[in-house]
Amino acid sequence: MHLVIPFAAAGPDDEAALQAQRSLDLPVLRTLLARLLPVPPENDLRTDLRADVRADPRSWSAPHERVLARALGWTGADGALPFAAWQAAADGVDVGDLAWGLLSPAHWHLGTEQVSLIDPAALMLDEAASRALFDAVLPLFTEDGWQLHWAAPLRWYAAHESLTGLRSASLDRVVGRNVDAWLGSDPAARQVRRLQAEVQMLLHTHPLNAAREARSLLPVNSFWLSGCGVAQPVTGALPTMDTRLRSPALAADWAAWVKAWDTLDAGPLAQALAQVQRGAPLRLTLCGEREAADFLSADGGVLQRLRSWWRRPDPQAVLEAL
Repeated sequence: MHLVIPFAAAGPDDEAALQAQRSLDLPVLRTLLARLLPVPPENDLRTDLRADVRADPRSWSAPHERVLARALGWTGADGALPFAAWQAAADGVDVGDLAWGLLSPAHWHLGTEQVSLIDPAALMLDEAASRALFDAVLPLFTEDGWQLHWAAPLRWYAAHESLTGLRSASLDRVVGRNVDAWLGSDPAARQVRRLQAEVQMLLHTHPLNAAREARSLLPVNSFWLSGCGVAQPVTGALPTMDTRLRSPALAADWAAWVKAWDTLDAGPLAQALAQVQRGAPLRLTLCGEREAADFLSADGGVLQRLRSWWRRPDPQAVLEAL
């Protein structure tokens, strides 16, 4: 079993987040870490995925995304991991050898000093509304030679030759932040920015958005493109990704994040500990904004397990390093 926990650590530059993190009491995680051994750097899951950006919260791919890509056997630069093609294939799209991107309908919030991206989940977009908006923006893309495919209210897929090798920031990096820092400046990115501007103008007067605002729902006024690239074969095992910390972390709802950690500690981590106690192998990966810490169950006999227990790593120290 390989259990990956994204957003395990709070934002390093948010004092409220750090206070919430320091309030965590995670007895099961403490016991579990005492039964595991850290993976040596030479066996690090992220070695071939741009190690030079591993500890940079401004990287285009979040640590848990790089961990997932490495577990699936992919290679690729930061921000150029083909999650869109992988997801599209899972949604029944014949991706072939085209380069695909995930085109997420979104709300860009205009603040006093920046434009920030709201989590698309907050749109509460149903199928009928999503299809209507998809049909409205479709001609803007097709006239430039793009292929678009509707898969789900928040999952639209786009294929275009310019997406081959295009670096794009994932939603998990951009939500709640200034979009300007993640838009890119190469020719392909400039084309995406032009399309974003055209979509914004078209949707500004769309009657569906007027109806949404009348119901106190956020208007859909743009899109975000991410996960670009040509599909790569999956040669590794898909890990178990527990994402319950994601929504409260992206919303900066740290009270909810602490509660989610409590349920994670009492649920999946307790189950993982029980497996380790029965002698089953376990890989645990804790991911923050900057880094991922990887641990393996000790299988070198009683002496190694005793040494691991004697270390008794402090969960707070592990989380603060992420």
